[in-house]
Amino acid sequence: RIFTFQPYSIKIMPGAPLFLKNLKIYGFKTFGRKVTIDFQKGITAIVGPNGAGKSNLIEALNWVIGETKLSNIRVKTQDQLIFHGSPALRPLALAEVSLTIENSEGRLPIDYTEVNITRRVSKDGTGEYLLNKNRCNLKDITNLFMGTGVGRSAYSVMRQGEIDQLVQRKPEERREIFEEAAGILKFRHRRQETERELERIEDNLKQTLRTLNEVDRQHK
Repeated sequence: RIFTFQPYSIKIMPGAPLFLKNLKIYGFKTFGRKVTIDFQKGITAIVGPNGAGKSNLIEALNWVIGETKLSNIRVKTQDQLIFHGSPALRPLALAEVSLTIENSEGRLPIDYTEVNITRRVSKDGTGEYLLNKNRCNLKDITNLFMGTGVGRSAYSVMRQGEIDQLVQRKPEERREIFEEAAGILKFRHRRQETERELERIEDNLKQTLRTLNEVDRQHK
């Protein structure tokens, strides 16, 4: 259930029937060859010396589940996500990461016992998400993981120094992490989306009333 990567850690809440099955990486940062990592039930640890690519591995996982802040994956441009070649390997034209999750207990709100998420980006800057080989958008991925503790900005991935920062934050700044852990963050997000939609509707109504008033004036 717990996967640790220096200087990161990923934790899926004990007892929760949500398991990573495998991670496939091709062309992402330093992965010039296809790499498949199969996770077994229990604890999986990735160890190695500095520069071995441990951080790139967890950043690939973070990226496929929706990370959009480039500084969190230590690049300045999307082009830097793609393998640029080495003395032994040619440069590649795209980066692709695929994550398979066991969902036999239905923890994720989707009617599949296995959920596969794929993210790609090409050198021309175009990117796409696939959910079980069907095209989708980032919002679909975000909604899929909301309330599970997994996903961008969730507590499942803690970078080096973030635990100290979390302890030192003001209580109101820690609220979102605790709401995510309690499973209520998704409802607050839905409320915010509904409020924004209501504001848009109210603006449309005001515009419609102005139009009606003008038409009425011209009619008279």
